Amino acid sequence: MHTEVSNAGVSAGSTLTFSTLGLAQPILRAIADAGYTTPTPIQAKAIPLVLGGGDLLAGAQTGTGKTAGFTLPLLHLLHAKHQHAQAGKPRCLILTPTRELAAQVEESVKTYGKYLHLTSMVMFGGVNINPQTARLRKPLDILVATPGRLLDHVTQKHIDLSGVAFLVLDEADRMLDMGFVRDIKRILALLPKHRQNLLFSATFSDEIKALADSLLHNPGFVEVARRNTASELVEQTVHLVKQAHKTSLMSYLIKANNWKQVLIFTRTKHGANRLADKLGKDGIPAAAIHGNKSQGARTKALADFKAGNIPVLVATDIAARGLDIDQLPQVVNFELPNMPEDYVHRIGRTGRAGASGAAVSLVDSEELKYLKDIEKLIKREIPKVVAEGFVPPAKQEADAPRPPKPQQQQRRPQGNGQGQKTGQAQKQTQPKHKQSDKPVSEAPRHQAKPQHKSNKPVSEAARHQASAQPALFSPKPTHHSGNRGR
Repeated sequence: MHTEVSNAGVSAGSTLTFSTLGLAQPILRAIADAGYTTPTPIQAKAIPLVLGGGDLLAGAQTGTGKTAGFTLPLLHLLHAKHQHAQAGKPRCLILTPTRELAAQVEESVKTYGKYLHLTSMVMFGGVNINPQTARLRKPLDILVATPGRLLDHVTQKHIDLSGVAFLVLDEADRMLDMGFVRDIKRILALLPKHRQNLLFSATFSDEIKALADSLLHNPGFVEVARRNTASELVEQTVHLVKQAHKTSLMSYLIKANNWKQVLIFTRTKHGANRLADKLGKDGIPAAAIHGNKSQGARTKALADFKAGNIPVLVATDIAARGLDIDQLPQVVNFELPNMPEDYVHRIGRTGRAGASGAAVSLVDSEELKYLKDIEKLIKREIPKVVAEGFVPPAKQEADAPRPPKPQQQQRRPQGNGQGQKTGQAQKQTQPKHKQSDKPVSEAPRHQAKPQHKSNKPVSEAARHQASAQPALFSPKPTHHSGNRGR
């Protein structure tokens, strides 16, 4: 049974302030330092319910301020309990699907908890495990983690989850989409039965409902936008253009509109690299981020983009999760995703927390079916516009091949044979290292049983997980894949 909280309960223009929500004074001071005075709708609805001690199922689009919607009340509850932190035994566990989102959430914890005597850390794969192990030997209140790396530490007995009193599943829809359902169940089995559970999801599916029913106990339910819809604050337009002319049009739009900060989504990692290189040759500084980039390279690219040092960031869907930039003005779909829900996630990078934004999609004739699916989902037709003054190149661009069509396979909650072969090849070619010196993949760590093929398309995230990728590190001998994490 869900306790429904309607959208009409708190409006965006409400006079409610953070000071009226009952948060501790040190937290209010940190909020003021960050320049915020009025909670967003999701914060206004979620914070009182979390402070009340009940479970919560929250539906909120990316960019609505949902991270503060759970970090603020959890910081208050942890502060109020006056318990001494223990080494390697967190009181609060926040699970996220990707490295970038985990880092973003822990940054919020530090920002709003800077005047509290609480400790926190973030852990994810793709980096050396030893510093994380060393940090776990110190007192810890709040842990933000991706499921894969957390289970690595559990297996090596670096961490004790028996003291977790608060559990958050952030972007639960993406975690299920990326195949972490079994990892999540393994983690849940290690937690105490009596705890407060919060589940946040941008979209709702039958899988999310099933997870909520098994995890949450008589939860409150809040939702600040229609399910699976795009933000009303984002101005959406479409340019109908041949695939071979997209790169030239992209350069033209950036220069003609004098865009100073634009996030561009491509369907493939190779496409992201190629587009960033071409923009650079056109005099437009750009960086690419995707799963094949090292964590250091991804972190630097994100930092440079957020600081305004480079105007263009080209990204795949996976790598862009957790990217939170105040008032990001422009998002571009260089190629449409094959899953319409991914379109909602993409354009949610702009129009955040009440600010306006714009989303432009470059659509080839073979992508029109994806466009129709997107318009059906968001229940509106996206205007088609013409780039005034753009002249397509006379010669077809040699470096603009059409992206591969999505594989027609079942949405993959587990690993697959392709990943297994990749892992076996890596075992033969990778040098051996000591176990403590190597990070471990964020990919789910179970091997799938043979699945019957389906014509249901998979999302960008699931297809990324299913594809063979070069490892950023040497996998454990027992693992069947390289780095399939983000």
